[in-house]
Amino acid sequence: MEAFEKAIGYTYQNKALMNEALTHSSYSNEGKRGIHDNERLEFLGDSILSLIVAEHLFTHYRHQPEGELTKLRASLVCEQSLFQFAQKIQLGDYLHLGKGEEHTGGRERPSIVSDAFEAVIASIYLDGGLEEAKKFVLRFIPEHMDVKRVNALSDYKTALQEIIQKNREEKIEYVLVSEVGPDHDKAFTIEVHLNSNVIGTGRGKSKKQAEQFPAK
Repeated sequence: MEAFEKAIGYTYQNKALMNEALTHSSYSNEGKRGIHDNERLEFLGDSILSLIVAEHLFTHYRHQPEGELTKLRASLVCEQSLFQFAQKIQLGDYLHLGKGEEHTGGRERPSIVSDAFEAVIASIYLDGGLEEAKKFVLRFIPEHMDVKRVNALSDYKTALQEIIQKNREEKIEYVLVSEVGPDHDKAFTIEVHLNSNVIGTGRGKSKKQAEQFPAK
């Protein structure tokens, strides 16, 4: 616990929140009673991360229009970026994993580690408030971002969002249709809905990856 707190630069008042953030479902599903996995924290952390990054970009990139800010935010909150951030604090080393995930390289699996990173953000927010969560997140955000380079790497979700934003009355939503397979080899199927219509379906090894295919 002390090593992890030192790595993230934050000391928890409620150590249980830290443990929950570091616990993958494969560990809690092994019959360990009273142990909660980090999926609910990940859900909350995703929104907190998006808020912190959006506010930072709004403040520091004052001359960029909405579409460019959307691309910048997407590049910072995508699975690949979160995995890179997590590697800087060696987050994978601290995770509680089930035996299956442990033996199949779960500590280096981007989907697991990036989800845990979001869970850690939520745990800091719940334990110490938004300002502490902001301090943690902003240490990973590059001081200067090349907007043109980010545009070239824009993902399909961002591209679709830009199209939808041109019509304010339209709304898109990503819906999880199915989740199959053992914890160490999950497959997620996700639909993208335009208002109430399904316009794309995709499958991937993580929810974030699966969302890219229907957007494409």
